[in-house]
Amino acid sequence: MGATKSDEFSVKDNRLAKYFKALSHPARIAILKLLIQKQACICGDIVDELPLSQSTVSQHLKELKAAGLIKGEIEGAKVCYCIDENEWAIASKLLNELFVSFEMSATKCC
Repeated sequence: MGATKSDEFSVKDNRLAKYFKALSHPARIAILKLLIQKQACICGDIVDELPLSQSTVSQHLKELKAAGLIKGEIEGAKVCYCIDENEWAIASKLLNELFVSFEMSATKCC
């Protein structure tokens, strides 16, 4: 099995890759949109809102949490999730920096 080369890239690039990986599935986008819309911690409602099983939603929540985009708090037998405001601000800044770094030019490529 090959070794990862992530240590050969900048911390910023690795962080961007982590965010993009977390955002790379439409179910995760739907979960983030739901959390943004509700503006509160959500427990069991996520499964009720999406056409996915509990185990599938849990896997997607795990990916989003690993990327730092959401946080979860244990409340009794449930885990309630919400957007992690601090990490969200960092992600927003880094993603925006990447997109605005491209300048449209008069010359066309390809």
